[in-house]
Amino acid sequence: MDTKQLTKKQLEFYHFIRDFKREHGIWPTYREIAEHLDFKSPNSVTQNIKSLIKKGYLVKRGETEYELANQHTVDDDQSAGIPIRGLIAAGYLQEAVEANLGHITLESIFPGLNKMFALRVSGMSMKDAGIYDGDFVLLADDDLRDGDVGAVLYNGETSLKKVFFDRNGLRLEPANDEFDDIHIEPDIFEEVRVIGKYVGHVNRSGLFRVN
Repeated sequence: MDTKQLTKKQLEFYHFIRDFKREHGIWPTYREIAEHLDFKSPNSVTQNIKSLIKKGYLVKRGETEYELANQHTVDDDQSAGIPIRGLIAAGYLQEAVEANLGHITLESIFPGLNKMFALRVSGMSMKDAGIYDGDFVLLADDDLRDGDVGAVLYNGETSLKKVFFDRNGLRLEPANDEFDDIHIEPDIFEEVRVIGKYVGHVNRSGLFRVN
């Protein structure tokens, strides 16, 4: 759907009525909307509904009824990314330029997003690489080079380590001196599978990716 961008307040309005409907099965009253969004008058609710109808996010059903035009519109077009709001000079001072330049999405950060998946880390063997217990490691279905960090499956068990292709098989090296290397010899080599190449991880501090 080709719609105009919502203002910050309109987006907050949309998210509230959408989430309220999902949770309670009914639309919030004008009073509930006004109290949640700190509107001084029910007229503000009416004006926001009219704006959302005009911009294509709500559809009017009767004199006082409405429904979401497309429950994925806001999620897909505005929430799934970081808005780019203009240009900023990195040399001499220049006039500020505000513009809607789209969004930074996961697809722009990770061009191979369709090949990626995530696993949650259990253990501290990679802490010196900045990967801690409870982090979500991002893996791509790509080939590993010698020394890359990857997830390996062998004998029904998995491990996230630096992977080295030795003459005698694989050597899995931790990023923590408290853990020993894991050596996989040729007699069980056929049971080994590299399930993903490390491309980044996510934790409460944010998103980290391989340079």
